[in-house]
Amino acid sequence: MRGHITSYDSTTHTGVIKGEDGAAYIFARHDIQTGAEIVEGHSVEFVPNGSTATNIIILAGTFEDQPRAEPAAAFAAAANSAFTATPPSQAYDFKSALLSFQGRLRRQHFWISFLILLGANIVVGWIPFIGWLISLALIWPNLAITVKRLHDMGKSGWYAAVPYVGGLVALLVAMIGGGGAFIMAAASGDEAATTAAALGGMGAIALASLIWLVTSLGFLLWVGLVDSQPGDNQYGPNPKTL
Repeated sequence: MRGHITSYDSTTHTGVIKGEDGAAYIFARHDIQTGAEIVEGHSVEFVPNGSTATNIIILAGTFEDQPRAEPAAAFAAAANSAFTATPPSQAYDFKSALLSFQGRLRRQHFWISFLILLGANIVVGWIPFIGWLISLALIWPNLAITVKRLHDMGKSGWYAAVPYVGGLVALLVAMIGGGGAFIMAAASGDEAATTAAALGGMGAIALASLIWLVTSLGFLLWVGLVDSQPGDNQYGPNPKTL
């Protein structure tokens, strides 16, 4: 596909190419096959891969020097853009959003991805064994959308471990506090001590549930509601301005 370079950041060595289909594609310096100077407006040929451009070749001259598309091709590109999104660069890329850990993910596309995965988890939850295996496989896209959303906020993807750590802490509290209390209740012959131990075990389980709820729901709201970091950052261009 042909297109032209619309922006390039020499600090992060990333930029944006607008293809002849009207969509915007992110690229990195190492994707360019030649050592030619990168200049905004220069025409290129590239291979689109989701929302990224690969195997880029910089052509001589600028976009204005290249022949214009035929009316039929221009109409097809416009129709495709209207179908996918307005502007086309804002279209939701299913493959890039759910499978890749590279780049940034805006809030709108994060929630689309989250709802897709939530629905998938609910459906496979009714399928014995195979559903459990599919649920394990869905951990990958869940991490992918979370890491890219953190990148969009300018945060490290390692923050995605927060809800998992919270879940582990909650499990330990339930096992040690709740389990220990119920064991003491079973071993005690005193009815009052048994009742007190049982109440203590229920309290430990309630505390564990609260820890899990606060860390999971709080983290989800944090990554889902905080706006994108303005401009480019170390993880790539702002997806809102592509």
